[in-house]
Amino acid sequence: MADSKPKRKAKAAGGNASPEPQWLQEVELLSYRDAQTALELTLAHLQSSELEVEEMAGLYRRAEAYANRCERVLETVEQEVIEWSA
Repeated sequence: MADSKPKRKAKAAGGNASPEPQWLQEVELLSYRDAQTALELTLAHLQSSELEVEEMAGLYRRAEAYANRCERVLETVEQEVIEWSA
C-alpha cells in the first residue's frame, strides 16, 4: 500500500537534505517580477477559507520560496550597484 501522505522535510543545518522538488528548482529561475506575482497569487489563494490544512502547508512553502527568491534577486541587484559605485 502506497503512502499518500506528503513527507515533511525538516530544515536541516547539515548536508543530509533530500533533493529539492521540481517546483522549488523552477522558483530559482524566476525573475523578480514573476516571483512577486506568484507570491501575490499564492497569498491570495491562502486566504481562501476552503483549503485543507495540507494544502495550506504546501502553499505556505511556495509563498516562502517566492519571497526568498525576491529577496535574493534584490540582494544581487544591490550588490551590483555597490560594485558599480566603487
